Amino acid sequence: MDAIGNTADDPARLRRRIRWVLGFFIIALVLSGVTAFPLLHELNWLCARLGFDVTVLPEGHTGLAYWLLLVRHALAEERARFPFLAYGTDWLAFAHIVIAFFFVGPLRDPARNIAVLRAGMAACVAVVPLALIGGEVRGIPLYWRLLDCSFGVFGLVPLWLLWRWTKRLEDSEFNKNK
Repeated sequence: MDAIGNTADDPARLRRRIRWVLGFFIIALVLSGVTAFPLLHELNWLCARLGFDVTVLPEGHTGLAYWLLLVRHALAEERARFPFLAYGTDWLAFAHIVIAFFFVGPLRDPARNIAVLRAGMAACVAVVPLALIGGEVRGIPLYWRLLDCSFGVFGLVPLWLLWRWTKRLEDSEFNKNK
């Protein structure tokens, strides 16, 4: 057994573990995509749960209240005046769903599709500079940029484990065929 309790040479157990974690990862990608469609409704719900009055402008508020009300107000204005701009968010949502499809390959045959895991890890790493630099350019508060960075970090952890387990699976299958 290794430091995180993995049995090194049990291919069936490794395959099950890989499938469970990949299944979770795929579902998380799809859900993150689907939740990008109703942004205004979600912000209305969140503001209501936090006790923020969505009928007032964000001025006079600070911190998270200011930010959420500002974003909510901007989305409401944009949807009322320029509804076609939401099409960009629709494509963002769709991209998450399409990316999830690519992980079906490793779900079916991890060793033959290990490049998908490496590409996913690279994408997770790339989230950090994009959030920090792009967010600064767009005037996104630091705490929100750090939240965005966390998606890259939290995505990298399971992908790294999956990559490691897949390498172990390759090794065990190679040794079995010797």
